[in-house]
Amino acid sequence: MAEPDYIAAYTHGERCVPARAALVLVDMQYATGSRQGALARRHLDDPATRDALTYRFDRIEHLVVPNQQRLIADCRRSGARVVYIRNGARRPDAADAAPHMRRLYRDLACHHGSPEHRILDELAPEPGDIIVDKSTIGAFASTGIDSVLRALSVSHLIVTGISTNMCVETTAREAADRGYAVTLVEDACATTHADLHASTLRNFSRLFGRVRSTGDIHTELAT
Repeated sequence: MAEPDYIAAYTHGERCVPARAALVLVDMQYATGSRQGALARRHLDDPATRDALTYRFDRIEHLVVPNQQRLIADCRRSGARVVYIRNGARRPDAADAAPHMRRLYRDLACHHGSPEHRILDELAPEPGDIIVDKSTIGAFASTGIDSVLRALSVSHLIVTGISTNMCVETTAREAADRGYAVTLVEDACATTHADLHASTLRNFSRLFGRVRSTGDIHTELAT
C-alpha cells in the first residue's frame, strides 16, 4: 500500500552515489543465518517453531544471500564500501553483552572465535571490507561504527540482513537519526514471519528512509 502523499513528501529520496555509499550486511552469521547453525539445530524440529524457521531459512538461502552477493559485487565494482556487522559476545559466558542479549548468545554459543560467530562462507569478507562487532540489537549502540563511517566519508547506508524487524530495523533507524541517508533493501532481508517483514518495511518508509529492491540498487550503483 502506498503511503499518503504527506508522508512520502517528507521521506528522503536520495539516490545511492558509490563514493558516499556503504552496503551494510547485518548479522549474516552461522548462529542465526544458516540452516546448519545453532538456532536451526535447537529449534527447527520443534513443531511450535518449525514453520517460522523454515520460512526464515528458505528466504535467506533462496533470496537474501543471492541478492547480497549481487549487491556486494556491485559495490566492489563501483567503489562503494562493504560493511559487515557481526552480532555476539566477546566472552563465552556473554557477561560483556547487554543483559537482554546474554541468554541468546550463551544458548547459541555466539561469541568471538566460535563457529557460530562466523560470517557465512558465501558472503565472506575480502581485504578492505569493514567488519564491526556488536553486542546489542542495533549496531550503533555498542560499536564505533559511526566514527568509522564518517572517517570514510560515507553518508548513505544500503542496509540488508537479518532479522528485518530486529537488528536490521534498529540499525537502520539509528543511522537515520544520526543523519545518514538510509535505504532498506526489501529482498535482501529476512525474518521469521512475512507480516513482521512487511510491517517493518512499511513503517521504515515513513520518514526513516527508502525501501528499494536489489534491482533498484543495482541500477543506481551502475549509473
